[in-house]
Amino acid sequence: MRLDAAALLRRLPLDLNRPRLLMLAGLLLLGGGFALGALVGSTTAERQDAATLERWSAELAAQRQSVVAARQAVDDQVGALAARIGQMHARLIRLDALGKRLTEVANLDRGEFNFDDPPAVGGPGEGVEVAGALPSVPTLEDMLDAMGRSIEDRSRQLAALETLILSRELARQVVPGGRPVESGYISSFFGSRTDPFHGKAAFHAGLDFAGAPGTRVLAVADGVVSFAGRDGNYGKLVEVTHGNGYVTRYAHNSTLLVEAGQTVRKGDPIALMGSTGRSTGTHLHFEVLREGRPVNPLSFVGR
Repeated sequence: MRLDAAALLRRLPLDLNRPRLLMLAGLLLLGGGFALGALVGSTTAERQDAATLERWSAELAAQRQSVVAARQAVDDQVGALAARIGQMHARLIRLDALGKRLTEVANLDRGEFNFDDPPAVGGPGEGVEVAGALPSVPTLEDMLDAMGRSIEDRSRQLAALETLILSRELARQVVPGGRPVESGYISSFFGSRTDPFHGKAAFHAGLDFAGAPGTRVLAVADGVVSFAGRDGNYGKLVEVTHGNGYVTRYAHNSTLLVEAGQTVRKGDPIALMGSTGRSTGTHLHFEVLREGRPVNPLSFVGR
């Protein structure tokens, strides 16, 4: 059974006229709009909150990965520094061992070259205790600096030691030493003797070495040939100038093997034994001069 709207309105107990009905309908529609808008807004806010939370989660994950990477990098650096400290310590031990060995071989006073103790340090104002200061644990950087200073100190000592040893070695090489002939024997000594030609007392300024013709004559120290040629009673003569004021002469040779200006080393052959000049037979006349004055070569030959 159908009822039209007019009949329905007539049956309502309330006394509603048309304006009031329209107002009620409008309010119902407005409330429904607000409810729908609130529902839609709530859903959009929830979606925005979820997106923000997801973004923050991603940023936190990235930061966590950065922290892990930074910690790994720090661990790697610490490991590298520790390995470097170990290498430097091993090098320092080798330097100390080498320095002590060189000091012993060179017979040096170990008070100046001391490779057992750390270098002495000090100065005004150091060593004063600060009130309330606590002992500090040395960092890896401090350990590296200390190790580096120790190595530098050892290096300076080794450099000075090397210079001293080299100067000694150079001085030894330029000082005459050893026999000036490859073979033979001493037939006349340094000093007063009877001259073999006129039988009178005379001064002999060197040593005579008798040997077979052609025996090689050897330089007794490093030097430069300052003369090579004939020189009166010396016959065929070689003169070698060394350092520290030393000069050596090799006379009566049959053949000269060097020329003036030539550098020779100790043991180099410089001539062949002969009997040129004022000589009674095959031999070498050997002289050593110091600052222009003849000295007894026997003390050098015995070295």
